[in-house]
Amino acid sequence: MSICFYYTNIAVLIVGRMLTSFFHLRKLGLAVPFLVCALCGSAQFSALSGPEKRWAVLHPFAAMKVRRIQHECDKIYDKKEVREKLDTFSAGGKLDAYRHTFYMAAFSQRVRTPKVRKLGIAHEKGNYDQFLRHQLEENELPDSLSSVMDLLNNELGIAIGCNNRDLALTELSALCITEINSGRAYVFKRDPRGQYTDCSGSPIDLAAHRKRWYIPKCLVRSNSS
Repeated sequence: MSICFYYTNIAVLIVGRMLTSFFHLRKLGLAVPFLVCALCGSAQFSALSGPEKRWAVLHPFAAMKVRRIQHECDKIYDKKEVREKLDTFSAGGKLDAYRHTFYMAAFSQRVRTPKVRKLGIAHEKGNYDQFLRHQLEENELPDSLSSVMDLLNNELGIAIGCNNRDLALTELSALCITEINSGRAYVFKRDPRGQYTDCSGSPIDLAAHRKRWYIPKCLVRSNSS
């Protein structure tokens, strides 16, 4: 075999791989508009806040994964036994912490961390928009410390998901519950009647803070009595 023939074969292989990569990227590029159209046409997309919609448009492949994973997570979240292991507070309590921790853990098993984190931030930006429009989330008006609590619990979920990528969702759910009950998540301090209190233990009159973004709630560990 001549040296000329040898280098010619190498050149053919290199060009072939370049062309294959080029056409593969073109296919991906063509797929993105169709994915975005599919997302925009769904009922779930319409229900999203503006910041969440922008995230979905910028990350269409991740958004499709998140939508599928969320559907499976919803089935577990709605189970009665989940609430029996936590509490009944879907806003500011262990159940709230579980929702953020579990869903973010599930997303983090299949989606890259920076994208999942940006999704969580987009959701909190959407909550601020809800506050400005006086729209409720979990029967309460969003506030600044609730966003802080959610972002902290998001980070716990991201860590759990990244460290347990092979766990089934039911096992992941159980792990999140264990972590929350052991105090690794955050909730708001309440009195024995379930009313929010400040850090000194004084009850908070939510009606007196109806139009305020900042409410003097008190963040505590999720194993606090």
